Amino acid sequence: MQGIIFDFNGTLFFDSQLHYDAWRIYSKKLRGFEFSDDEMRTKMFGRTNADIIEYALGRKPEPELVEKLAKEKEAMYREQCKKNPNMLVLSPGAETFLDFLKQNNIPRTIATMSEWDNVEFYINEFKLERWFDLDKIVYSNGKIPGKPAPDIYQIAAKNINLSPSNCVVVEDALSGINAANAAGIGMIIAIASIESDNLYKNIPCVKQVIHNFDEINRVLFDNSLIK
Repeated sequence: MQGIIFDFNGTLFFDSQLHYDAWRIYSKKLRGFEFSDDEMRTKMFGRTNADIIEYALGRKPEPELVEKLAKEKEAMYREQCKKNPNMLVLSPGAETFLDFLKQNNIPRTIATMSEWDNVEFYINEFKLERWFDLDKIVYSNGKIPGKPAPDIYQIAAKNINLSPSNCVVVEDALSGINAANAAGIGMIIAIASIESDNLYKNIPCVKQVIHNFDEINRVLFDNSLIK
C-alpha cells in the first residue's frame, strides 16, 4: 500500500454516540419518533444529511428545507461536542499514527460525509493541518453522492495522486465500507469504535478489524516510502 484515506466520524474521532444522540433527538422532531439502532447503522452513518432527512421525512424535501434542518441538527451536534470536552479528542493511537505517516511522507487524506461547518470545527479543534493538506480533504459539498456510492473514495485517492487500489481506507460505517469496496480500494480496515467486531468479521472486503490505531502494522506501507 502506498497511501491511506480516513473516514472521520467514528474513525479518527470517536463521536458516534454524539451523532446517535443528536439524530435521535432530531429524528423525533422530524417524524415523531426516534431512529432505531438499525436505522442508525443502515440509514444514517456515512450518508449525506440530505439523504438522512429525506429518509426521516419520507419524501424528497426542498433544498432550502434540507439546508435549514441540516444546519440545526449539526449545530446541536457541535454543541454536544463542546459539552463533552473529555470526548473531544482524536481516537486512541491516532496522533502517533498520523505522526508516523507524516514523518515517512506517506500520502494521506480524509474522506467524510460531514458538511463544511463540521469539517471546519474539526480542523480548528484538532489542528488537523499538522497532518493533512486541508485542500485535499473530501467532504459533503452537495455535489458528491453519499456513501455507499464510491465517488468520495475515488476523489480522495485522486487528491493524493494514487490509484484506489494502492490505498488503505479506515472506516467504521457499513455504508463507508461498501463505498470503499465499490471504489476499488486495495485494503479496507474496519475500526470498531462503537459497534461489535461481529458487525465486520464476516464482510469479505474487510481485511482487519481494529480498536485503535496502534493496531495497524506500519510495515503495511511500501517500504520504499518509509525512512
